[in-house]
Amino acid sequence: MSTILDTAKKAGLDGFMLALISMIGLAYLWPYPGMKGSPVPLAQISSYAVSLIFFFYGLRLSPDKLRAGLVNWKLHTMVHLSTFVLFPLLALALRPLFKGEDHQMMWLAIFFLTALPSTVSSSVVMVSIAGGNIPAAIFNASISSLIGVFITPLWMGLVLDTGSGNYDLMSVVGKLSLQVLLPVTLGILMNKSWGSIAEKYKKYIRYFDQFSILLIVYTSFCESFGEHLFSEFEAKDIIFLGMGMLALFFAVYFLLTFFCRSLGFSKEDEVTAVFCGSKKSLIQGAVMSKVLFSGAHAGVMLLPIMLYHALQLISASIIAQRMARQQQEEIERLSE
Repeated sequence: MSTILDTAKKAGLDGFMLALISMIGLAYLWPYPGMKGSPVPLAQISSYAVSLIFFFYGLRLSPDKLRAGLVNWKLHTMVHLSTFVLFPLLALALRPLFKGEDHQMMWLAIFFLTALPSTVSSSVVMVSIAGGNIPAAIFNASISSLIGVFITPLWMGLVLDTGSGNYDLMSVVGKLSLQVLLPVTLGILMNKSWGSIAEKYKKYIRYFDQFSILLIVYTSFCESFGEHLFSEFEAKDIIFLGMGMLALFFAVYFLLTFFCRSLGFSKEDEVTAVFCGSKKSLIQGAVMSKVLFSGAHAGVMLLPIMLYHALQLISASIIAQRMARQQQEEIERLSE
């Protein structure tokens, strides 16, 4: 049990998740500072923090590593088809089950989760523990964030257009390009000069990332609580949502395992595909919710990804440890 907890802690399932929950509680008790009428523009400050997050991310992303990662195209294709095609298609298939305006909003939040890119740190950690292809994991997790700048708003535009005519896709892509893609690009270009400094102080950069996400979550839920958007949701709704997020994770995990084995992937590539292709990024979700769902709806849109984030780390930690034990047993058996 302690090994699983240690693994979860390395992946980020520690005080940060408790802090996220605390931010929601604070927003419930004291929403005014994060609302539009507040004299302190917390929402605007968090927008600037988003750009800094991705600048530091690009600063640590070596162009040489990106070029080297292009070789294993079958694995990359599998991961990104899962992240940006399989996930959204599963959500679309479930849409008829969500009837009524309130349930449609929750479905939209779930679909937003499915359209998000993969994580970076936790994917690489799990692949490393399970004995997968680590360079490929780093490449896919990194590229996923960049692809998501375009694919996520494109998917959201397709579903929002069916119920609303006020979604401007080009405007959203433009905002994301300025807030995310431009800082990442600048960071990559400056990697040669400042990349070593970013690596040296990556611990402090991570703290800044986490503080920024906490601020985004707080301001998003302040608007939602202030407008009483959660008044229609009961405790059982949240429990069912959590069960649904767990079912979604395992559905994608088992489908990816089946596809990888059918296509003859090596064990290392299979591990990388199932862990990178089944993850969703809380950081990207928080960032994009600010652009896609400004105002009171942002908090509701973040609820599924927060639940999925926690559950995917717990589930993936258990699976990765099991894979590591199986590999160790196989090594010991062959050495006898």
